[in-house]
Amino acid sequence: MNSQYAVSSFAARLADLRARLRAAAERAGRNPDEITLLPVSKTFGTDALREAVAAGLTRFGENKVQEIRTKHQQLHALNLHWVMIGHLQTNKAKDVARLVTEVQSLDRQELAEALQHRLELENRSIDVLVQVKTASEPSKYGIEPDQLPDLLRYLSTQAPRLHVQGLMTMATNSPDPEEVRACFRRLRLLRDEMRQANLPGIALDRLSMGMSGDFELAIEEGSTEIRVGSALFGARSYETQ
Repeated sequence: MNSQYAVSSFAARLADLRARLRAAAERAGRNPDEITLLPVSKTFGTDALREAVAAGLTRFGENKVQEIRTKHQQLHALNLHWVMIGHLQTNKAKDVARLVTEVQSLDRQELAEALQHRLELENRSIDVLVQVKTASEPSKYGIEPDQLPDLLRYLSTQAPRLHVQGLMTMATNSPDPEEVRACFRRLRLLRDEMRQANLPGIALDRLSMGMSGDFELAIEEGSTEIRVGSALFGARSYETQ
């Protein structure tokens, strides 16, 4: 167990996070109840997840399909909801279609085709968010903004088992808060623009943006869901990853 995780109880960290969420929303003149928390449990073990479940959480974000598979097996009786937020390869579509309730990292037609095919075989449907690249770093994934309209049109007509609910992004890794804020603002404006197309079956009500280090800025710019890991579970150790 890492030292930061042991500092206080999960319930205390959750209460602190919710207080910060509420304060950021109120500063922006928004209703805090319109903003959802997605706990990001990647790299954390079953003990941490059980503590989160005891605090009333049942929906968790993960970056790797293998980790979802393992945790699903270990915690199957808890009936948890797994959300894929990491970059997804098409050869992982089978497990995603079977285990995941939502994908927030859909970023290309090839992936949509693979997921649609596997979901047909599983006789399931899932919610998806389209990940958009709003930062310049090569390490950031997401569809380029100018390619988003074509992908949304494809999803509207050719992928009925993928229920588009909104957009997701990861902001630039910068010490300048205004550069970070600009990424979030870019996604919100793009969402507003895409709404004008009124594509059948495409809902753009959700904006998943903001993580432990920048979620307050994201809330001020219109985020409807923040993805928080370390601020909730404690500092991560990647030694065994």
